[in-house]
Amino acid sequence: MSPRPRKPPVGDDSSLKAMQEGARLLQAGDARRALPLLHRAYRLCPKDAEAAVNLGGAYIMLRRFPQAVAVLEPAAEANPNHVMIWINLGAAYLGVLDRSTDEQQSAAIAAFERALALDPAAPSVNYNIGLIRQAQGDLESARAQYSRAAAVNPYDRDARRLLARTQLLLDGPSLTPAPPNGGPP
Repeated sequence: MSPRPRKPPVGDDSSLKAMQEGARLLQAGDARRALPLLHRAYRLCPKDAEAAVNLGGAYIMLRRFPQAVAVLEPAAEANPNHVMIWINLGAAYLGVLDRSTDEQQSAAIAAFERALALDPAAPSVNYNIGLIRQAQGDLESARAQYSRAAAVNPYDRDARRLLARTQLLLDGPSLTPAPPNGGPP
């Protein structure tokens, strides 16, 4: 969902300014104020991939997932090799994980996997797949995804924490018997 300002292909200065200011606000976490600017940039340059990525990202941050999908699906068709479109589309398909359906989760994983096929080091993608797999109860797959996320970004504390926690869950309780009377073994 990273904002990506770029000069629109049409060269319209007003759409470029709207996109730059909208991307700045989005980067600052102010999706509400960014939305009208990004919507304007997208309306002026509807075929511009960066306009779609930014507008879709704003909709995702505002939890307006169907609107994000409506912007990002045509962008993915027009720009099938644009990694950020697939990352944002995965987030839009998923919505809120604990309220998502199996169908939403499958669509999100497919979009995230497309992003990974384009860029195996795509940011946060393995982490997000891991969260979905963990919610589905597939701890082995979740562990593998968290491990990849930590390998891609060794500074990702959340991925490392969830990797360790998932490993503990997979290892189960210790098989060492407790000492009698609570004393040392």
